[in-house]
Amino acid sequence: MDLLTPIVRQFFKPRVRAVKRYDDGFETLQKRTLQMLVRQGAKTDWGRRHGFDRIHSYADFASRVPVSDYADLRDDIHRMMNGERDVLWPGRVKYFATSSGTTSDNIKFIPVSDRGLRHCHMKGGRDVTASYLDTHRNSHVSKGWSLILSGNFNPKYTTKTAKVGDVSAIMTAAIHPILRGLMHITPPVRTAQIQDIYEKYDAIADIIAHKNMVSFSGTPDWNLVLIKRTMERYGVQTAEELWPNMEFFAHGGMSFLPYEPIFDTLFPSGKVQYIETYNASEGFFGVQTDPDDHSMTLMLDYEIFYEFIPMSTYGKRHAKPIPLWEIEPGVEYAMLISTSCGLWRYDIGDVVRFTRKAPYKFDIVGRTHQFINIWGEDLSMQQAEKALADTCAETGASVLEFTVAPFVDEHTGGGYHQWLVEFNKRPNSLADFAMILEQHLREDDHDYEHFSVASGGIMEPLELIEARHGLFYDWMHSKGKLGGQHKVPRLYNGRKHMDELLKMNS
Repeated sequence: MDLLTPIVRQFFKPRVRAVKRYDDGFETLQKRTLQMLVRQGAKTDWGRRHGFDRIHSYADFASRVPVSDYADLRDDIHRMMNGERDVLWPGRVKYFATSSGTTSDNIKFIPVSDRGLRHCHMKGGRDVTASYLDTHRNSHVSKGWSLILSGNFNPKYTTKTAKVGDVSAIMTAAIHPILRGLMHITPPVRTAQIQDIYEKYDAIADIIAHKNMVSFSGTPDWNLVLIKRTMERYGVQTAEELWPNMEFFAHGGMSFLPYEPIFDTLFPSGKVQYIETYNASEGFFGVQTDPDDHSMTLMLDYEIFYEFIPMSTYGKRHAKPIPLWEIEPGVEYAMLISTSCGLWRYDIGDVVRFTRKAPYKFDIVGRTHQFINIWGEDLSMQQAEKALADTCAETGASVLEFTVAPFVDEHTGGGYHQWLVEFNKRPNSLADFAMILEQHLREDDHDYEHFSVASGGIMEPLELIEARHGLFYDWMHSKGKLGGQHKVPRLYNGRKHMDELLKMNS
C-alpha cells in the first residue's frame, strides 16, 4: 500500500496553485521580480557602475543596463571566483557552473548564488515532481527510487574560494540528506562525484539494476548511455525488464525528438511519461506542466526577469529587447535574463517561440549561434531535428547523434550540407534515407527549398555520412566533455567540428 505519495501530493499542492496563478498575474510577478533584483543589485559593484539606485521602472532599467554576454561579465566573474564580495550579486558566491560549450572550446563559469540555487534551480526540480503528481493521480513514485544523473565538480578549476562544476552537480550536492532519503533519490553523493565516467556509470548501473526505479532525470544522451550500459551488464533486452514500474523521465538540455523512438523501444509498454524541462547553467526556466502539450510553461517566480529580442533584428544595431508582457506568440526570440545569481540582461544564446500567452507556453527552437546560413537557406536546429525525426519515422531508423556543417566549393561558390549521423538502428538504404531527409527539409523550410538546385539555387542536395559506432562519444571524450550537460553541436556554420569528427571517423 502506498501511503506516502498522497502525502507528497498534498505537500506540493500550494506550488501547483501558485503556478496556475501565472495565468493572470504575469506582469505583476515580473515587475516585482525586477524591483527585487534592482534593489539587491544596488548593493553591488555592478549596480553602482550602472546607477541602480536611480532605476524606478523597466524603462529606467532598459536605458541604464546594457545587454551583456559572457565576454562582458568575464572579468567580474573572475573577481568573484577569487573570493571578492558584492561584485555582481551581494555577498560572496562560492558555486560556479561550467557551461556545456557546444560551439566553443572555451569554458564559461556561470555564478550560482545560494539564493539563486534555492529559489531557481532547486525550485525547478521540485516543480517537476509537483506538476507530475498533479496530472497523474495514479502515481506511486514514492514506492520507488528516482535517479538524478548529474555531472561532476571539476577539480581543475575548484579552489578555496570557488567550487566549480556542472550545474547538475551543484544541485545534487545541495539536496539535504534527509530529503534524499525520504524521496528515495539515487545515486549516493559519493557515487555521483566519481570523476572517472566509466567507473561512475558502472557503479550507478550496479546500484539501479537492483532498485525499483520509477523516474530518471537529466539529459537524454547520457541517460541513454547509462541505461544501455546497465542493460548490457545485466543481460536484458529492454530497460523495462529491469524497471517495470518506471513512470517518467524528466529530460532537458537538448531536443528529445531524435531520442524518443529509442526510449520507446527501451520501455515498450508505453507507460513512461516524458517531461521536458529547461534547466541550464544560467537558470531553470521552464517545465512541461501539461502531458498533452509539449510546450513548456515559463516559470515566473524563480527570481528571473525575462526579456526578448526578435530574431528578425537580433545582432543588428537597432535591436531592441522587450519585456515578457510585450511578446507575441509565433515569433522567434533570443532570450535575455536578469537573475538572483548576478546575471544582468544576459544573452543565454537560446531561441524560443511562444505558443500562447496566459500562461506563457514556449518551445526552444534553437541556438542563436547554431544554424547554417551560407546560401540563404537559414537552416535552424529545430528544422533539422524535425526533418530527421520525420525521416526516421518514415524509414524505421533511429539516430543516436548527429551534426551538420556546410561544404563550400571554393571555385563555384556552391556546395551542400554534410550530415554526419550515428545510427542506433540503421536504415535499409543510406541513399534512400538521404533522399527522404532532403525532401523533408525542402518541404518544411521555405528558405531551404528556395536556394536549392532544384529551385534554381546553387545549394546541392545534402551528403549523408554514416558515423562509426561511438564516434561522437570518443570525440566528446577527446574534448574532456563526457557526462553532465555536455552535448554535441547539432549545427555549425563552420567546418571545425565536422573536420575533427571526419578525421576521427576515418
